[in-house]
Amino acid sequence: MSGATTLLTVAPRFCGPPASANGGYFAGLVAALADVPVRVRLRRPPPLSAAMPVEVAPGGRIVVRHGEEVVAEARPEALSLAVPPAVSRLAAVEASLRCRGLQQHVFPRCFVCGPQRARGDGLRIFAGPVAGRAEPGLVASPWIPDSSLALVDGRVAPQFMWAALDCPGYFAIAADGRVALLAEHVARIERRLRIDEPAVAIGWRIGGEGRLHEAGTALFGEDGEQVACARALWIEPRRDAAGD
Repeated sequence: MSGATTLLTVAPRFCGPPASANGGYFAGLVAALADVPVRVRLRRPPPLSAAMPVEVAPGGRIVVRHGEEVVAEARPEALSLAVPPAVSRLAAVEASLRCRGLQQHVFPRCFVCGPQRARGDGLRIFAGPVAGRAEPGLVASPWIPDSSLALVDGRVAPQFMWAALDCPGYFAIAADGRVALLAEHVARIERRLRIDEPAVAIGWRIGGEGRLHEAGTALFGEDGEQVACARALWIEPRRDAAGD
């Protein structure tokens, strides 16, 4: 593939599993390099602190490599998604107290949903089941983005919006605590949140079969309007790969 080549490096702060990047954050970094909306496919866990060559071609085709391996690919795709009605902030606060990850977490240092990360370090989005709603697997969490996530205009950088749209989808498809990794992610941002703006993140189950699961996620601003949404494909590692 011909096109411009750059380097992409993920700092350890932005981990998901201990040795690799949070998938949503990484997908957001890749998507930011495209001049059109794209779906990002993660071929393998993106390493931390490694300079990864990125080939960017006109029209949104992107390939990220680490050594001889393809880490991620992006292709043009505009997101079309039916989003459930907003969850109130109070209901989201109550739901977050039921987040399974607060009691037992596969990756407790995850940048987005890890309970071992302090405010100002991790996003601390703890999505738990919403009471009284019929949408499959619906989960929600409050979120107040801090100043470390801002660009110069005082709003949240796009890659952190993508990150916030990641883990609620996991909790929507993995109520039993199973291990699943982000495989594909496509997002649409209507408005970037302001720093310190009270927001709500939700996730819901769309479908799946076998080891593959599909989830939707969305972010709502302080007045309840939808500001972003995403659709993701999650994959359960094979038992031998998971160490079982």
